[in-house]
Amino acid sequence: MKKLCIAFTLLIATNSIAQQNLEDLLAAGIEDAQRFTSSYIAPAAEAMMYSTSNGWIQTAESKKPLRFEISFVANATFSNDESQRFLLNTNDYNNLQFRDGSTSKMVATALGENDPEIRVFAEVDNIVPGMPRQEVEFELPQGLASANVNIVPSAFLQARLGLFKGAEIKARYFPKVEQEDVKLGLYGVGLQYEFTKLLPADKIFPVAIAGVVGYTHLDANYDFTDTDIIDGENQQFDVQQNSYVFQLQASTKLPIFNVYGGVGYLTGTSDFGVLGTYQVRAGIPLLENTSTFTNPFSISQKISGVRANVGAHLKLGFFKFNVDYTLSEFNSLSAGLNFGI
Repeated sequence: MKKLCIAFTLLIATNSIAQQNLEDLLAAGIEDAQRFTSSYIAPAAEAMMYSTSNGWIQTAESKKPLRFEISFVANATFSNDESQRFLLNTNDYNNLQFRDGSTSKMVATALGENDPEIRVFAEVDNIVPGMPRQEVEFELPQGLASANVNIVPSAFLQARLGLFKGAEIKARYFPKVEQEDVKLGLYGVGLQYEFTKLLPADKIFPVAIAGVVGYTHLDANYDFTDTDIIDGENQQFDVQQNSYVFQLQASTKLPIFNVYGGVGYLTGTSDFGVLGTYQVRAGIPLLENTSTFTNPFSISQKISGVRANVGAHLKLGFFKFNVDYTLSEFNSLSAGLNFGI
């Protein structure tokens, strides 16, 4: 999976669970597996949402009616120390325990790394009645930091079209692509209104001020049925994200070089589902216990936060280039190459 385009970051991260120890996690019990996976993937899901929600604004100056612009937007959202680990307290779990006897320990999220490795175990019932419970031992999954990756990237095409005085509509799109067993697509729509168009002296006023609302949807799916990771059918990780950005933006209105900045608010939901049928074997061979799970669990996460950005915009005839930096729960760097009239 790691040879896939890095735009699949969230699924690459969750693939660590599938490749390393999904069967062991399920053997520890559905509740324990769901609790661990929720804490493990939450920062990656949040970082991906911040990444795909960037890039809505290159200037506060809205397009004139029927004028358009097409852009290629690339974002890099940076992970931080807090997002790379979480506190795993075995008192919150039914079966999961640390092999070294610790009760709690900071462990890697999908963005982090366990260095050194951390081993846990869980006790499972024996197939032979009256026999002692058996132990399933495994290493906790690593995250992206173990591959020296500390960004969550995204990229898409974006267009904007002037509607009427001060108003424009925006759209963004990343075509649904499939590589190996991974599918990923993105689309969104936004509206911008330049309030300064209402001023009598709009044409000589040196600053544009606008309000922007943007919606982005991302869906991704990793089908690992044919990987022989675990017996079963139709085995998939499925990700659905919906985010909304509300932004107040200002920019200068000079012929060639302009600066812009603003403050806003991001809110949205991220849903991660483990789908399909799984035949889980746990214990000593010949005495192992086998359980079958169908659609074992799903995880829903609500995300919200304040954001602020500052950037610069360069006009070179029909071509324009912009770059900006966003301060938020996950800081981001965005760049856009724009063409339009």
